[in-house]
Amino acid sequence: MTTITLSPTLLRKARQGFTLVEVMIGAALGSVVLTAVLTTFLFLGRSGANIQNYNDMEAQARKALEFFAQDTRQASAITWNSATSVTLIVDSIPVTYSFASSTFSRQVSGNTARPIVTGVISFSFKAFSITGAELGLGDLAAAGRSTKQLQISLSASRTTRTAAKATNTVLSARFILRNKRVTT
Repeated sequence: MTTITLSPTLLRKARQGFTLVEVMIGAALGSVVLTAVLTTFLFLGRSGANIQNYNDMEAQARKALEFFAQDTRQASAITWNSATSVTLIVDSIPVTYSFASSTFSRQVSGNTARPIVTGVISFSFKAFSITGAELGLGDLAAAGRSTKQLQISLSASRTTRTAAKATNTVLSARFILRNKRVTT
Protein backbone atom coordinates (compact mmCIF):
# COMPACT_ATOMS: atom_id res chain seq x y z
CA MET A 1 0.00 0.00 0.00
CA THR A 2 1.27 3.36 -0.89
CA THR A 3 0.97 6.31 1.41
CA ILE A 4 0.81 9.78 0.01
CA THR A 5 2.00 12.52 2.25
CA LEU A 6 1.16 16.11 1.45
CA SER A 7 3.68 18.79 2.02
CA PRO A 8 2.64 21.74 4.20
CA THR A 9 2.53 24.08 1.15
CA LEU A 10 0.16 21.77 -0.73
CA LEU A 11 -1.99 21.40 2.36
CA ARG A 12 -2.31 25.20 2.66
CA LYS A 13 -3.25 25.54 -1.00
CA ALA A 14 -6.01 23.03 -0.53
CA ARG A 15 -7.52 25.08 2.33
CA GLN A 16 -7.24 28.54 0.74
CA GLY A 17 -10.03 31.06 1.40
CA PHE A 18 -10.86 34.26 3.24
CA THR A 19 -11.22 34.53 6.95
CA LEU A 20 -14.17 36.31 8.53
CA VAL A 21 -11.98 39.27 9.47
CA GLU A 22 -10.76 39.65 5.89
CA VAL A 23 -14.33 39.57 4.56
CA MET A 24 -15.46 42.21 7.10
CA ILE A 25 -12.55 44.53 6.25
CA GLY A 26 -13.25 44.13 2.53
CA ALA A 27 -16.96 44.88 3.06
CA ALA A 28 -16.15 47.99 5.13
CA LEU A 29 -13.74 49.33 2.51
CA GLY A 30 -16.24 48.60 -0.27
CA SER A 31 -18.96 50.46 1.64
CA VAL A 32 -16.75 53.53 2.07
CA VAL A 33 -15.89 53.58 -1.64
CA LEU A 34 -19.55 53.07 -2.65
CA THR A 35 -20.69 55.87 -0.32
CA ALA A 36 -18.11 58.24 -1.81
CA VAL A 37 -19.18 57.38 -5.35
CA LEU A 38 -22.91 57.82 -4.61
CA THR A 39 -22.34 61.11 -2.79
CA THR A 40 -20.37 62.46 -5.73
CA PHE A 41 -23.05 61.27 -8.16
CA LEU A 42 -25.84 62.97 -6.18
CA PHE A 43 -23.83 66.18 -5.83
CA LEU A 44 -23.21 66.30 -9.58
CA GLY A 45 -26.90 65.63 -10.27
CA ARG A 46 -28.01 68.46 -7.99
CA SER A 47 -25.44 70.82 -9.46
CA GLY A 48 -26.60 69.93 -12.96
CA ALA A 49 -30.23 70.64 -12.06
CA ASN A 50 -29.26 73.97 -10.54
CA ILE A 51 -27.26 74.94 -13.62
CA GLN A 52 -30.22 73.96 -15.83
CA ASN A 53 -32.55 76.16 -13.75
CA TYR A 54 -30.16 79.08 -13.97
CA ASN A 55 -29.72 78.65 -17.75
CA ASP A 56 -33.50 78.50 -18.18
CA MET A 57 -33.95 81.73 -16.24
CA GLU A 58 -31.14 83.46 -18.16
CA ALA A 59 -32.61 82.43 -21.51
CA GLN A 60 -36.11 83.59 -20.56
CA ALA A 61 -34.88 86.92 -19.17
CA ARG A 62 -32.67 87.57 -22.21
CA LYS A 63 -35.51 86.76 -24.64
CA ALA A 64 -37.99 88.89 -22.68
CA LEU A 65 -35.64 91.88 -22.61
CA GLU A 66 -34.96 91.53 -26.33
CA PHE A 67 -38.70 91.57 -27.14
CA PHE A 68 -39.30 94.42 -24.71
CA ALA A 69 -36.34 96.47 -26.00
CA GLN A 70 -37.34 96.06 -29.63
CA ASP A 71 -40.98 96.95 -29.01
CA THR A 72 -40.15 99.88 -26.71
CA ARG A 73 -37.67 101.43 -29.11
CA GLN A 74 -40.16 101.18 -32.01
CA ALA A 75 -43.21 102.32 -30.04
CA SER A 76 -44.92 105.50 -31.17
CA ALA A 77 -47.26 105.66 -28.16
CA ILE A 78 -47.62 104.21 -24.69
CA THR A 79 -50.66 103.58 -22.52
CA TRP A 80 -50.30 102.69 -18.86
CA ASN A 81 -52.94 100.10 -17.92
CA SER A 82 -51.63 99.81 -14.34
CA ALA A 83 -48.31 100.00 -12.50
CA THR A 84 -47.54 96.48 -13.77
CA SER A 85 -49.07 96.64 -17.26
CA VAL A 86 -48.26 98.82 -20.24
CA THR A 87 -49.45 98.86 -23.85
CA LEU A 88 -47.10 100.03 -26.57
CA ILE A 89 -48.23 100.94 -30.09
CA VAL A 90 -45.69 99.37 -32.47
CA ASP A 91 -46.39 99.95 -36.18
CA SER A 92 -50.07 100.63 -35.34
CA ILE A 93 -50.32 97.31 -33.46
CA PRO A 94 -50.93 97.27 -29.70
CA VAL A 95 -48.42 95.16 -27.76
CA THR A 96 -49.21 94.72 -24.06
CA TYR A 97 -46.66 93.73 -21.45
CA SER A 98 -48.04 92.75 -18.07
CA PHE A 99 -47.04 91.09 -14.83
CA ALA A 100 -49.46 88.91 -12.86
CA SER A 101 -49.19 85.74 -10.76
CA SER A 102 -45.38 85.44 -11.01
CA THR A 103 -45.50 85.64 -14.83
CA PHE A 104 -44.36 88.42 -17.15
CA SER A 105 -46.39 88.18 -20.38
CA ARG A 106 -46.52 89.71 -23.85
CA GLN A 107 -49.78 90.06 -25.77
CA VAL A 108 -49.89 91.23 -29.38
CA SER A 109 -53.04 92.84 -30.82
CA GLY A 110 -55.66 91.04 -28.71
CA ASN A 111 -54.18 87.56 -29.17
CA THR A 112 -53.66 85.30 -26.17
CA ALA A 113 -50.98 86.59 -23.81
CA ARG A 114 -47.80 84.51 -24.01
CA PRO A 115 -45.67 84.16 -20.87
CA ILE A 116 -42.10 85.25 -21.54
CA VAL A 117 -40.68 84.95 -18.00
CA THR A 118 -42.08 82.62 -15.35
CA GLY A 119 -41.19 82.32 -11.68
CA VAL A 120 -40.94 86.09 -11.23
CA ILE A 121 -40.64 86.98 -7.54
CA SER A 122 -40.42 90.78 -7.87
CA PHE A 123 -41.33 93.11 -10.71
CA SER A 124 -41.62 96.82 -11.42
CA PHE A 125 -42.02 99.29 -14.25
CA LYS A 126 -40.82 102.88 -13.95
CA ALA A 127 -41.57 105.78 -16.26
CA PHE A 128 -39.22 108.66 -17.00
CA SER A 129 -39.74 111.95 -18.80
CA ILE A 130 -37.67 113.27 -21.70
CA THR A 131 -35.38 114.97 -19.16
CA GLY A 132 -34.85 111.70 -17.26
CA ALA A 133 -36.98 112.65 -14.25
CA GLU A 134 -38.99 109.77 -12.81
CA LEU A 135 -42.72 110.07 -13.35
CA GLY A 136 -45.27 108.99 -10.78
CA LEU A 137 -47.87 106.49 -11.91
CA GLY A 138 -50.70 107.99 -9.86
CA ASP A 139 -52.27 109.53 -12.97
CA LEU A 140 -51.84 106.85 -15.65
CA ALA A 141 -53.11 109.04 -18.51
CA ALA A 142 -50.66 111.84 -17.69
CA ALA A 143 -47.84 109.32 -17.32
CA GLY A 144 -48.68 107.94 -20.77
CA ARG A 145 -48.41 111.40 -22.34
CA SER A 146 -45.10 112.22 -20.62
CA THR A 147 -43.25 108.89 -20.73
CA LYS A 148 -40.16 108.94 -22.96
CA GLN A 149 -38.11 106.29 -21.15
CA LEU A 150 -39.34 103.02 -19.69
CA GLN A 151 -37.48 100.94 -17.12
CA ILE A 152 -38.15 97.33 -16.19
CA SER A 153 -36.78 95.44 -13.18
CA LEU A 154 -37.46 91.83 -12.25
CA SER A 155 -36.16 88.90 -10.25
CA ALA A 156 -36.89 85.29 -11.15
CA SER A 157 -36.42 82.09 -9.17
CA ARG A 158 -36.52 78.35 -9.88
CA THR A 159 -36.55 75.48 -7.39
CA THR A 160 -36.50 71.72 -7.91
CA ARG A 161 -36.66 68.86 -5.44
CA THR A 162 -33.02 67.97 -5.92
CA ALA A 163 -31.45 71.42 -6.14
CA ALA A 164 -31.28 74.55 -4.10
CA LYS A 165 -33.16 77.60 -5.29
CA ALA A 166 -31.58 79.36 -8.25
CA THR A 167 -32.28 83.09 -8.39
CA ASN A 168 -31.49 85.45 -11.23
CA THR A 169 -31.84 89.19 -10.89
CA VAL A 170 -32.13 91.49 -13.86
CA LEU A 171 -31.27 94.63 -11.97
CA SER A 172 -32.55 97.17 -14.40
CA ALA A 173 -32.96 97.88 -18.07
CA ARG A 174 -34.08 101.31 -19.26
CA PHE A 175 -35.24 101.89 -22.83
CA ILE A 176 -36.02 105.06 -24.77
CA LEU A 177 -39.20 105.28 -26.82
CA ARG A 178 -37.42 106.60 -29.92
CA ASN A 179 -40.50 107.08 -32.10
CA LYS A 180 -42.68 108.76 -29.48
CA ARG A 181 -42.91 112.53 -29.64
CA VAL A 182 -42.70 114.20 -26.26
CA THR A 183 -41.93 117.83 -25.51
CA THR A 184 -40.70 119.30 -22.25
